[in-house]
Amino acid sequence: MTTTLARPESASRTPAPRVRKRNRQGAACAVLMAPFFVLLVVVFLVPAGTALWLSFFGADEPGLGFGPEHTIFVGLRSYVAVLADPTFLNGLWVVALYCLLYLPLLVVASLGLALLLDSGAARLRAWARLALFLPHAVPGIIAAIIWLYLYIPGLSPVVDLFGRAGITIDFLGVHTVIPSMVNIALWSNLGYNVVVFYAALQAVPREVIEAAVVDGAGGVRSALWIKTPMIRASIVMVVLFTLIWSLQLFTEPMLLSQATPMITARFSPSMYIYDAAFTRNNYGLAAAASVILLACTIALSYGVTRWANRTRKVAA
Repeated sequence: MTTTLARPESASRTPAPRVRKRNRQGAACAVLMAPFFVLLVVVFLVPAGTALWLSFFGADEPGLGFGPEHTIFVGLRSYVAVLADPTFLNGLWVVALYCLLYLPLLVVASLGLALLLDSGAARLRAWARLALFLPHAVPGIIAAIIWLYLYIPGLSPVVDLFGRAGITIDFLGVHTVIPSMVNIALWSNLGYNVVVFYAALQAVPREVIEAAVVDGAGGVRSALWIKTPMIRASIVMVVLFTLIWSLQLFTEPMLLSQATPMITARFSPSMYIYDAAFTRNNYGLAAAASVILLACTIALSYGVTRWANRTRKVAA
């Protein structure tokens, strides 16, 4: 004889209102996150996957180049060709030098100006922010054209002014072409990052600053030891985004190459990719170079993020 124990009525019931609430929250999250994932797939994953796929294929022309062209699987041959090409490796060194000059100057200058605006020492702060931000509103290609005009001898009033003072400067020479590109990037992006840092500084609790002043901290010490550590997240964000943008260096050298032989068609990795795809019609090589540049970008971004997290834990 078997007996079945009846479960209590309360245990057999499911908390329907709680389940429905959880389902509604999940549906709301899915709706809100859907645009992000759609853009991620369309803008990043599909192009990256296509480039990875194309990098394993190449064009074969039988019959000493007179036969019909066929697409064949070449494996890692394109990657080996890119990594063995001295022009691509030289482009990586150019970008590394560009980043070593541009990143510290941008971060230090924009942070210093933001701290100056936040301190109240600057008059007409709203107009100062507007004046600093206006160059960022100019498209990058227009900014490069403006500075190209200012760099060319015979056209530039700046070069003529230096010449009258007995100073000869070749802004597009072998030792000055990279600093000239850094100058264009600083002019275009300095104001934008000043606004980013200034907005972060506005979120710093005023009572913390007042307590530091009461303890005897001056303006400089408050800026360096109180305000700056409290906007560490914004500094890391600016460094990360600027690094990603710098690795894609293309507009400035492409335009300046029209006025100086110091910039070749493969001056930077992005120019190398452009030349491989649209000049040499080697899409497999261009795709392989794109994947390598993407891998370098991801690795450096990961390294910056890990370094930022480690320094934050040490500071905590």
